[in-house]
Amino acid sequence: MEKFNCKIANQIDLVNYLETLGHEPSQIKNQDYWYLSPLRNEKTPSFKVNQKLNLWYDHGLGKGGNVVDFGIEYFRCTVSEFLRLLNGSSTFSGTSLSLKNENRQSSNQRIANEKKDNLLDKIVIVDVRTLENKFLMAYLHNRSISQEIARQHCKEVDFWLNNRKHTAIGFQNISGGYELRSENFKGSSSPKDITFIDCQTKALVVFEGFFDYLSYKMMNEKSVNVQTNFLVLNSLSFFNKSLHLMEKHERVDLYLDRDTGGIKFTNECLQRDSAKYTDQSFLYRPKKDLNEWLNQEQQVKRGHSFRRSI
Repeated sequence: MEKFNCKIANQIDLVNYLETLGHEPSQIKNQDYWYLSPLRNEKTPSFKVNQKLNLWYDHGLGKGGNVVDFGIEYFRCTVSEFLRLLNGSSTFSGTSLSLKNENRQSSNQRIANEKKDNLLDKIVIVDVRTLENKFLMAYLHNRSISQEIARQHCKEVDFWLNNRKHTAIGFQNISGGYELRSENFKGSSSPKDITFIDCQTKALVVFEGFFDYLSYKMMNEKSVNVQTNFLVLNSLSFFNKSLHLMEKHERVDLYLDRDTGGIKFTNECLQRDSAKYTDQSFLYRPKKDLNEWLNQEQQVKRGHSFRRSI
């Protein structure tokens, strides 16, 4: 198939693309598909995709656009990085994503065939084991996570999607589902949920994604006196659901992303109880998240080591 450029990428059917990312519409009104926003937390669907125009609009963010605009918001990357993701992934390719200029089932037929197509459209876990895959290890290294830390908290997961077998790093949630990551894939298996690690303490550290949790573990690898529980949201959409769990703790440290959604929920918690909640995101300013900051620090250290050796 021809390589993705912006023109071709913007022909990807947005409804189909959101399905591959694990997002189903909450309601369908004619050509408008309404979702709980994939870009932030909300209880009432306000993220709309117009199937005819193949455009999206997030009413809560006041942003919208085409497929490329969505991709750079969702993956927090540049246009070139998003196109590289599409071109480098067998999952996000023309074999699994329908284009708007292809013949497409009507909405009614699509709904009627939903059960029939379920195994093709959904992620199905087929094997879980200890992390060994060299490509996954290289991906972890590129994100400054050691094999030891990754093996303690993650698994190597085989899954089927769109009639193909894939392998990714898996991080399990409390309902048995997995967050799945590799260099070319970002998704999750059902059921999607939070991950709570109970160490029987009154302190809690909250992360948005599991790579930030792994980064925290890397940074505190030699600290034997760190006693805290951990909450990985796996999606900001679980933030409000998790408030009751946070409220049970005497101290809550927030390591949320420094973007619109993360800052919004951090500020809400500080307004709720500034004695209980602490914003720790200043530690990785001006980077967006803890892993991005750690990765930069490790690259600097590797550069210094290289200079000392020559």
